[in-house]
Amino acid sequence: MEITTTTAGRGPGFGLLDRDVSEFVPAQVPGLIAMAPAEQAVWDRAAAHLHVRDNDVHTVYSFGIAAALVGLVDGARAEVVLPAILLHDTGWSRVPEDQVLEAIAPQPRHPELIRVHEIEGARIARAVLEDLGRDPAVVDEVVDIVDGHDSRIEAISPSDAVVKDADKLWRLTPHGLATVQRWFGLGPDQALRLVGARTHEHLHTEPARAMARALAAIASIDLSPQRRALEVQVAQ
Repeated sequence: MEITTTTAGRGPGFGLLDRDVSEFVPAQVPGLIAMAPAEQAVWDRAAAHLHVRDNDVHTVYSFGIAAALVGLVDGARAEVVLPAILLHDTGWSRVPEDQVLEAIAPQPRHPELIRVHEIEGARIARAVLEDLGRDPAVVDEVVDIVDGHDSRIEAISPSDAVVKDADKLWRLTPHGLATVQRWFGLGPDQALRLVGARTHEHLHTEPARAMARALAAIASIDLSPQRRALEVQVAQ
């Protein structure tokens, strides 16, 4: 009887190399993002208001982007940016869900709801942060950021700029692009072009512009005929 060697069942350290290299994986490397207890406390309260139109997942990705950007933008303060990004879209929970897409779609039928969700989000943000006993000056700054994060064209502070940029950069992530496709019935290439037109020229910081170019480059290659041809070869 022929015996075939397989890596099945030998644990995550075995792959095509067929030997365990897991002991060489470092515990910490630059760029990894995790919520600290202070942000987790905000998230636990914000999540109940983020069930509308993928806002919960959108917010988690935006948090990661904001956490990556905040240390790269002079004057941006993590104690303001991180709770602000976690709370920025909570106000959509106060808008009829069947009208949300008509507020954010191209040529929207209910553009006034953008302002409604900002005002309601500011109220929720203040209630959450005051309940947590946060510094009143920080609470006021977060509330000001939430109340204008979409409708206000210019950033009022470096922290506001980071929140605005992180919010928009989500669109270029794989989750953002897939969500835009589903929302508006677009193909992958259409979604990437729509998102690009609504993102690149509206960013406030150079680190965000660099991140946007990198994300768009990856998405473009995923859609390129060269990459698609390689997928066909693998399938065959």
